Amino acid sequence: MTDTRPPRVEGSPGAADRGTPSGTTTITRAYRGGELIAHGFPLHEVSDHLETDGCHVWVDFTDPTADDLAALEDELGLHELAVEDALQDGQRPKIDRYDGHLFAALYDVRFDRASGVLTPSEVKAFISRRALVTIHHPEFDVSRLETTYDQNKDLAPHGVTYLLWGLLDCVVDRHFEATDALDDEIEGIAEDLFDPKPRTIDVQKRSFALRKSLVQLRRVASPMREVLNTLLRRDLKEVDADMQPYFQDVYDHVLRVAEQNDSLRDLVSTILDTNLNLQSNRMNLIMKKVTSWAAIIAVPTAITGFYGQNVPYPGFQSPAGFVTSCVLIVAIGGVLWWQFKRRDWL
Repeated sequence: MTDTRPPRVEGSPGAADRGTPSGTTTITRAYRGGELIAHGFPLHEVSDHLETDGCHVWVDFTDPTADDLAALEDELGLHELAVEDALQDGQRPKIDRYDGHLFAALYDVRFDRASGVLTPSEVKAFISRRALVTIHHPEFDVSRLETTYDQNKDLAPHGVTYLLWGLLDCVVDRHFEATDALDDEIEGIAEDLFDPKPRTIDVQKRSFALRKSLVQLRRVASPMREVLNTLLRRDLKEVDADMQPYFQDVYDHVLRVAEQNDSLRDLVSTILDTNLNLQSNRMNLIMKKVTSWAAIIAVPTAITGFYGQNVPYPGFQSPAGFVTSCVLIVAIGGVLWWQFKRRDWL
């Protein structure tokens, strides 16, 4: 398959990444003593690095097949149920404990400001004491994860816990970015509500699109609290206790995303209700004006209808009758117009 990731700089870690026999794009890195000692090596060398004391490995797959994971299943002792979950989409954000390793299902998100659509993309991970295996679709920008690792090399001595923290931090940061972008878009809609030229349909379409995106974000971001709570437990052997403050920081970000998401959903609901109220007010104003003009037009209609009778009456077939009818039309119509205008009905 074609590698859709951004071009790499020659000589950077990962530049020599290779594919599996099935053509799946992979990234491999090996650390020892907090230093990157190898990268871009083939999968069959993973076991060689794991046999070295103090060495831990990161393996990244883009859309792997069952055969691609079979090689690592025996080497890392992966549970067959976890491998099955890794190959199937639609997992709920979670972290499962198996004998010898953890399995995490996370979601990266991408928000398109033009359409207001939020696109989630699954990221799976196997976490053992000496290896992290990540699995994702091409939509996931793995270069962001590599940048996170490269910018926090001082944490590399913490082994797999450092790699796991980098993955969670990258994913939650994407949730944070999407939330901020949604916040900006919703504020823009709130300003459009009181535009002198009403854009009712545009506001409604945009509001529903953003509300749908908020619901999607809540589904993938809220369960992250359970994931972080599990990792913050002191009895979890796969997590280095010295990294607890860093996971706590990620947990705080998760809480902020959840709280902001709830606030934004309430704000969107308020915008929709306000938009409906404004439409109702505009309709009432129009109805007042139409009713006022209808009342004014009814005056000449009534007077001309009266004077159009085919029976004699004062002023019948005389200039005085014509003048009287014209004066009554103008006078009564003028009085009605003045009264309606004074009450702001016109």
